[in-house]
Amino acid sequence: MRTPVGETDFPDLNLARRGKVRDIYDLGDNLLMVATDRISAFDVIMPDPIPDKGIILTQISLYWFEIMKPIVANHVISADVNEYPAVCRPYAETLRGRSMLVKKADPLPIECVVRGYLSGSGWKSYQESGRVCGIPLAAGLQESDRLPEPIFTPSTKEELGAHDININFEETVKRIGHELSSKVRDLSLAIYKKGAEMADQKQIIIADTKFEFGLVGNDIILIDEVLTPDSSRFWPKESYQPGGAQQSFDKQYVRDHLISINYNKQPPGPELPDDIIRNTRKKYLEALIHLTGDSHGLG
Repeated sequence: MRTPVGETDFPDLNLARRGKVRDIYDLGDNLLMVATDRISAFDVIMPDPIPDKGIILTQISLYWFEIMKPIVANHVISADVNEYPAVCRPYAETLRGRSMLVKKADPLPIECVVRGYLSGSGWKSYQESGRVCGIPLAAGLQESDRLPEPIFTPSTKEELGAHDININFEETVKRIGHELSSKVRDLSLAIYKKGAEMADQKQIIIADTKFEFGLVGNDIILIDEVLTPDSSRFWPKESYQPGGAQQSFDKQYVRDHLISINYNKQPPGPELPDDIIRNTRKKYLEALIHLTGDSHGLG
């Protein structure tokens, strides 16, 4: 297990911003996206990183970016540090496995969420109104039930530390226009369906997920990450049982711990016990191996 990377500091590079997990450097024509080992829950970054998490997320994303190319282009130029600009070379060891050289895109100001199962904020909304993001669902559904068809349930993209807000399709149209809204809805559903079908064959249920898209000129491309344990709910197929919360390969393990200690969901986040850190890493690694068949030397 490598020393966790909670934050990167590359003096020769221009840090554009730090997200919940990724540090983004502006290289002029392109961006360098570095996945750290930070973990967030309830939109709050925890003080303790999860070793190798950034490598796992990067490798899973690269796997899906390649698979989804027939559906939509993406922002990846290279994930081989030997192909990065010379200014990156002093930091090659840190960058290896956890970074991507990507195209600059104008990100859309929404999160494109797709739900195939009723869980999380979708379940809460359904209990209150029988709807999720304005979409009416059949009466009598249980928590974690599979939906007849996946649904597109976008949300706002709030600043770091603020909670994203679920919105309906009409509100999405107000924010980005009807044509773009329809395109990202259709792309999101297509990516989810393909990913969920492939994951199902590998004994993983992708209950829900979120995508981000950006514009390069007039072209829509897929950016950020794809179908990872950070952006999705991954459930083991063998233990799936609707009617309550599910076991998971994702950071639900951390969320459940925080709920158990009555964490108030406000920064700063509490320190995580060693067993929560170890078991969370194990869950992420299991997801990587199940999906790609490769531990990438992290086993």
